[in-house]
Amino acid sequence: MMMTSKTIDLLRNELPVEQESLFLSGDVKTGLVLVDVVNGFCTVGSGNLAPTQPDGQISEMVDESVRLARVFCEKKWPVFAFLDTHYPDVPEPPYPPHCISGTDESNLVPELQWLENETNVTLRRKDCIDGFLGSVEKDGSNVFVNWVKSNQIKNVLVLGICTDVCVLDFVCSTLSARNRGFLAPLEDVIVYSRGCATYDFPVHVAKNIKDALPHPQDLMHHMGLFFAKGRGAKVVSEVSFGALKEP
Repeated sequence: MMMTSKTIDLLRNELPVEQESLFLSGDVKTGLVLVDVVNGFCTVGSGNLAPTQPDGQISEMVDESVRLARVFCEKKWPVFAFLDTHYPDVPEPPYPPHCISGTDESNLVPELQWLENETNVTLRRKDCIDGFLGSVEKDGSNVFVNWVKSNQIKNVLVLGICTDVCVLDFVCSTLSARNRGFLAPLEDVIVYSRGCATYDFPVHVAKNIKDALPHPQDLMHHMGLFFAKGRGAKVVSEVSFGALKEP
């Protein structure tokens, strides 16, 4: 534990992630993207990849997802939510079976299930790590791309789990698509650090399991943010709402 803490402090010093504050007034069309805030990743005891005990980082991510989703829905701003969902006969190595279709693992956490009834919310079940790829339909169209274009979204604000896995992959693909001109009028991809979380698989546990890779939570959360920013995303530590003041 001491070694991990020292490593995280070293990384934060050597690989800092400068974070801004984000104020949303509605003057710039912003869409909220929630990545995999489902039971199978967030609710204690809900499957192979769920936390085994209450987890502070995950709990804060869920709380912030609920807070922002409430405001976006009150204002009828666009919301896009990915739900990790897999068929039992289609594995996703290197991960064990998780979020199986038809089980509660693949459903939104109880605190967010009300989103299913909101008219400004688009839900997308995905069967892969990267939600951008998971939005591709059989005819080649992309549900996420269409959502951005139809709502004329200039900024997307991204929250969810895991910071360094599904969130990072989605952010990187979205930035690449933006850079290629596939996502006009999208300008910025913004990652909210307190609205993201990842799982904890300590070194002392992993070393006793064959072929297992350790995954210290705080360290990998930081690295996910670092790589997202390195790809061109903005990273913010605070999100607030209000009306623009008259000059």
